[in-house]
Amino acid sequence: MPRSSRGLFAAAAALALSACAAVGPDFKPPATPQGAAGAGFAMAGDPAAPGVRLDPAQRSAGPWWQAFGSPELDQVVRQALADSPSIAEATATLQRAQAEAAAARGAQRPQVDANASAQRERINTASFGFSGFPSPTINLYSIGGTVSYDLDLFGGRRRATEAAEARAAQAARQADAAYLALSGNVALQAMRLAGLNAQIAALQAVVAEDRRVTEMVRAAQRAGGEAPSATTGAQAQLAEDEALLPPLVRQRDQARHQLALLAGRSPAEWAPPEFDIGRLVTPTEIPISLPSTLVRNRPDILAAEAELHATTAEIGVAVANQYPDIRLSANLTQSAVKPEKLFNYSSSGWNLLAGATAPIFHGGTLKAERRAAEAEARASLARYQQTVLRAFVQVSDALADLGTDQQQIEALQRSSAAAEASLRDAQNAYRLGGGSLMQLIDAQRQLSRARRALAQAEGQRFEDLVELYAATATDWRGK
Repeated sequence: MPRSSRGLFAAAAALALSACAAVGPDFKPPATPQGAAGAGFAMAGDPAAPGVRLDPAQRSAGPWWQAFGSPELDQVVRQALADSPSIAEATATLQRAQAEAAAARGAQRPQVDANASAQRERINTASFGFSGFPSPTINLYSIGGTVSYDLDLFGGRRRATEAAEARAAQAARQADAAYLALSGNVALQAMRLAGLNAQIAALQAVVAEDRRVTEMVRAAQRAGGEAPSATTGAQAQLAEDEALLPPLVRQRDQARHQLALLAGRSPAEWAPPEFDIGRLVTPTEIPISLPSTLVRNRPDILAAEAELHATTAEIGVAVANQYPDIRLSANLTQSAVKPEKLFNYSSSGWNLLAGATAPIFHGGTLKAERRAAEAEARASLARYQQTVLRAFVQVSDALADLGTDQQQIEALQRSSAAAEASLRDAQNAYRLGGGSLMQLIDAQRQLSRARRALAQAEGQRFEDLVELYAATATDWRGK
């Protein structure tokens, strides 16, 4: 290689080594939002959630849904995580982002290409001023290669790689969020199904009780203690309670179909297990993360932070585009008219090139692209802050709901016990002739309402427990 060429490459290499820092802002994780270092999530006046304690080192000892002690729930969640199309989509999106990051890293390295050609051409000697000379037809064979390298003086490619890697990290966190959301939605539908099963069972018990009351009235009528029209009120109550069953059955069927969708199956080929609210375990203690820990654990917050990292790096790409760029290249070509002479030294040719490009006038495009990148980074920061606030509110909602759930269940348990006692008294009084039919029907109506309300409240408490586990990003990974 000529000395001048070696000097050119040496100077360019020294210039590349001197340009260590990439232009544009370096990413710094956003500051912990205000309130994240506080004592918890509850707003002043919110009811306390029973069994919940803040734990700065909170991490479940296994998949969070196992806290409910339901093998059926564990089976359905694991099937959904394995077969759901939403998980397949998130996984494919992650793989694409990882491949794009690898492509960006590869663009920073030297690029090597090979080329080969074979052509046949007729040389027009007259076009060169040689009139009277024949125009020969020849074959020309060529083989060679090119090596090129962008010095990336101002770090545009490095910033592009940084942005691509941040996008891959964002996709990974979004995949985590998809797993967490799917496990939460499966558990939520399972709890809803268990609650609806409990409401249906309670209503069926009430209908059976209505039928017994109707038989009591008919027996009294046959004995002459009631007029023939006395059974009308009892039958009306029975029909009213029976009419409440179809809407609950419809809701249960819809929950079963939704659970099949989440499990990645059609309702025709798969049916969920029967979830019994009486077999579910209410966790006696629920450790949840401190707000500052939640910011570092919750997948959607981490995804928003990774997006902010990517948009910050893209500012550097836009800034680097405003500065000069130097590319080095070397080309070697072997050409001959006969294949057997293709690799002779006399057939070789080469060149070395150091090319520089610098933007002079682009109509304001490059500056506008930089401003757009800076604005997008500000928007990403706002989205990050909004994601954090939304997470805090979701946890606060779940905690407040659990507090009111407990109060409601305790009140409904007392109401249900009182309604049962009132119905027994009304039945005994009617049987002994000391009570009226209307008193008996009214007592039955009160018990029906109390039992249904209690079953609904117990189901709602399990749903709110699921919401709390999902909102605090408790471990969703299967062991």
